[in-house]
Amino acid sequence: MKKVLGLDLGVASVGWALVNQAENESEESSIIRAGVRIVPLGPNEADNFEKGKPCETNVARRTARSIRRNNQRYKLRKSNLKLVLQEAGWITDDTILAEHTNRSTFQTYMLRSKAATEPISLEEFARVLLMINKKRGYKSNRKASGEDGQVFDGIEIAKELYSTGQTPGQYGLALLKSGKKFVPTFYRSDLQQELERIWDVQKVFYPAILTEEFHKMIEGRGRNDVSKAFLARYKIYTADNKGKLRKYHSLEWRDRALKECLQPDVLAYVIADLCGAINSSSDYLAKISDRSKELVMGNLTVGQYLYTHIQANPHFSIKNLVFYRNDYIDEFNRLWEVQSRFHKELTSELKEKVRDEIIFYQRRLKSQKHLISICELEGKKVRVIIDGKEKEIIRGPRVAPKSSLVFQEFKIWQILNNVVVTDKETGEQRFLELSEVNKLAEELKTRDKMTSGDALKVLFKTSRGRDLNYKSLEGNATYSTFINKFTEIANIVAGTEYDVKKQTAEDTIDAVRRVFDAEKYNTAVLGFDTSLHKEEFEQQPLFKLWHLLYSYEGDDSRTGNESLVEKIEEICGMPQEFAQMVSTITFKDDYASLSHKAMSRILPYLKQGHTYSDACELAGYRHSARSLTK
Repeated sequence: MKKVLGLDLGVASVGWALVNQAENESEESSIIRAGVRIVPLGPNEADNFEKGKPCETNVARRTARSIRRNNQRYKLRKSNLKLVLQEAGWITDDTILAEHTNRSTFQTYMLRSKAATEPISLEEFARVLLMINKKRGYKSNRKASGEDGQVFDGIEIAKELYSTGQTPGQYGLALLKSGKKFVPTFYRSDLQQELERIWDVQKVFYPAILTEEFHKMIEGRGRNDVSKAFLARYKIYTADNKGKLRKYHSLEWRDRALKECLQPDVLAYVIADLCGAINSSSDYLAKISDRSKELVMGNLTVGQYLYTHIQANPHFSIKNLVFYRNDYIDEFNRLWEVQSRFHKELTSELKEKVRDEIIFYQRRLKSQKHLISICELEGKKVRVIIDGKEKEIIRGPRVAPKSSLVFQEFKIWQILNNVVVTDKETGEQRFLELSEVNKLAEELKTRDKMTSGDALKVLFKTSRGRDLNYKSLEGNATYSTFINKFTEIANIVAGTEYDVKKQTAEDTIDAVRRVFDAEKYNTAVLGFDTSLHKEEFEQQPLFKLWHLLYSYEGDDSRTGNESLVEKIEEICGMPQEFAQMVSTITFKDDYASLSHKAMSRILPYLKQGHTYSDACELAGYRHSARSLTK
């Protein structure tokens, strides 16, 4: 008798049957069990399923649940705030806390703006606090927000630009002339103003080119798109700008564009360069930063900013105007300080309670560490008593993140020990020799992946006549991310255009090390040794840097990453502007199936050329071990 499992795989269901199949005349076939599992897919999800695209059936439900939770938390803050204000005697149960008279649509906005400079009653101030409680502003969370782009606080530079009348291009050129090697990030609004000033000056010389129609055509486009637009519409190529002085020439041309007529190709380069800089910043975060800049430059509160726009246009939309959380906190502090001069009831104790325990209280994210799996090799089954019942559970070290430097190196060696080279002419196949594995492993350190053709060139200087059993080889994505960022910094400092992809790993690391040595940066961040014991292993600067970037969730600063930048400065020994660049690196919360401890025990055997299963046996793991890679 033979047991057979039959499956009927459909788009919206999976039918199954387990049967006894007769193998001779004396046996009788029978159905052991059968059933069907329904996959509840909507029309859009079914289409994605058929096309092989990911489809999450719970997205709508999860989104609605998130909205309900946020709304419930807002209502809880609101009820708590009203209770505290009632206990303080500001309001009663009968107090009307909304616009209720004729022509009072924007009355609360008027009171909120007025409260920053003039006295209002406690009842009116209660209405203002309830309005602030409704919208509390943007608070950065690297682990949860997933925003594209980087918020920054360059208000001191913006103030200098405003006071001196300089453009970002002129400011950057002055820095380079003074011996500086780095041009800071600017607010999008400052870059936009520079583009408009250059456009107005050059329009006098090129009225047929810099038209309103062309301006609308390139608005919001990137550098390459604008260059193509100049070529397609006016047959103008952008000026060639390469070499060590590329940044200097770019800023010099932007400076000259405000004073004299540029050559057509230089003009195209300047316009494209500025459009690229404007377009490269995240639209959502850039607008938040620009609004924050307006508040600081104008010495305004959020309420004053909103009411000024409402007065200018009663139909002005405030629905999607987002500010930093700190802008709202600054407004709260300013309003409380002003009103406390006229109302002795506004004590410091009440201020702390209303501000820190109610309106701006931020519930910390619930730890999900308990959901991380136990290492499949180090985990052990133990019996414990839970709620009076004996249960069997698995205990042991948690699995490591996939972005861990240990896992990235572990993955490389595991894959390379399975690589097979095929001679196309003879059909002969063989595994890589240990020297060849070492050679590829060294190159994969600074790359996130390598095609089979590139791997063959590294091994045999040509890809002809041979083939690999992998279309591409996965590299060290984490280390390559760091090296790419460090190379970018080295290029800025040295004024070079070094390309990691065109050089060997050894040459790349040596080039970056020479620049870091010259600038007295911490060159220890360029290396990582997985063979060290746990204490020494965790003290390595690059491991500290990875762990910091992986686990950091944000602070209470305006941008949410000030303390992160400070810690990166300390680890890398580099200036704040470069630490800011490093702080933009993020890693996903994906996990392997092994812990750091297990991988550290197995890795030495993988480096000796053993397969994953054999390495597990040699490391003392006697039970069956499944592969980490497909």
